[in-house]
Amino acid sequence: MTSELVTLSPIDGSELLRRPYRKAAEMKTALDSARTAQAAWRQVSMAERARLLSRGVDAFVAMKTQIAEELTRQMGRPIRYAPGEVGGFEARARHMIAIADAALRDVVPEPIVGFTRFIRREPLGLVLVVAPWNYPLLTAVNAVVPALMAGNAVILKPSAQTPLAGERIVAALTGAGLPEGLLQCVHTDHAGTQALIRAPQIDGVCFTGSVSGGVAVEQAAAGRFIHVGLELGGNDPAYVRADAKIDAAVETLVDGAFFNSGQSCCGIQRIYVQRPLYAEFVDKAVTLTRQYVLGDPLDANVTLGPVVRASAADAVRATIADAVAKGARALIDRRKFALDCDGSAYVAPQILIDVNHGMKVMSDECFGPVVGIMAVDSDDEAIALMNNSPYGLTACVFTQDEAAALAIGDRLHTGTVFMNRCDYLDPALAWTGVKATGRGATLSAVGYEHLTRPKSFHLKAL
Repeated sequence: MTSELVTLSPIDGSELLRRPYRKAAEMKTALDSARTAQAAWRQVSMAERARLLSRGVDAFVAMKTQIAEELTRQMGRPIRYAPGEVGGFEARARHMIAIADAALRDVVPEPIVGFTRFIRREPLGLVLVVAPWNYPLLTAVNAVVPALMAGNAVILKPSAQTPLAGERIVAALTGAGLPEGLLQCVHTDHAGTQALIRAPQIDGVCFTGSVSGGVAVEQAAAGRFIHVGLELGGNDPAYVRADAKIDAAVETLVDGAFFNSGQSCCGIQRIYVQRPLYAEFVDKAVTLTRQYVLGDPLDANVTLGPVVRASAADAVRATIADAVAKGARALIDRRKFALDCDGSAYVAPQILIDVNHGMKVMSDECFGPVVGIMAVDSDDEAIALMNNSPYGLTACVFTQDEAAALAIGDRLHTGTVFMNRCDYLDPALAWTGVKATGRGATLSAVGYEHLTRPKSFHLKAL
């Protein structure tokens, strides 16, 4: 295990901060204190949990300007957009607090004379939340706040790229009056994270990250029989039917492909357009994409910042090169985006046509501002291509026919089906995926099911 975390800014490669990694003895102390705090916290009323956490959310939102700038410096999202993640954190936290009482209420079946029967939701105990760097606040809040509302303790392990995000969450919520040790932020490396998962004090894991990371989590948890929730990779598709409102589809999907420099788990990477609209759609998408401004994300005029690091940018460029070598055409001249050069963390947005599923861009996750567009002739062809992926997080259909969207959605292998929107998360709905995208669910009432265990009570009167 290395001794410390070092965070470099993708903006210019400068060092932002260092944090020591927890030693084994220190980690055990943290886990033991969390278990002690949880034993008392589970007895706290739902109303008091809601009051304390709501106050913590207030404190977090009050730091919006500071947190937004820290996000930009840590992972490169343009400062004009960074405050939006704080807003998303607030919306999700407040929703999960508001629905907790109803979601965790006892389930009572039809009465039988002489018996009292019900199912109670008990907290898992101590939940480890492992958050990624691309949306470090939104992915963390999905599990942290509902886990606490359900009566659990939480250990939050943020990404080494965005450590301040985890520290700010914990500082705001604990400062609102949570018991000492109930919510803690810890910094450790991959080996340390695996050791945490194997620790007997941990009762559940919520992990968001890569497929390879998910495999490592499962391997570490093997034989422990604890809850493991995984939200992993994606290669999300969109289908534009011939009856779609084309301007709305172009505007929504270009943003869905390039927002956050394409570093979104539910970002759009594949677009299938019915042939009557194909040429017009491509032309309008190219025109809109050329308007992006690639540059220093601390500049309020910039709409596209760097990806997380230079090696990630080179991987994106390699995906584009793979497609072009196999016959695709790149429609955006990267020379018009001066910062895009080999070895740089800055990548120009790119639209690829003449693509097929033999190309990596259409068959695997590419965490960058790249999208492939194909023409299709029917719903059946679009559905087959959309399902031809190892991933399944979200999929969207652009149409004015809601019945058609529902029928198509029923045939898609995905966790969420959108009509006329994309790259969005509604906290009232379950956030989940299929295939290599993972398993389990966060948010909505369903999310509480994965942060608790059912206990049945069957009482007979004599």
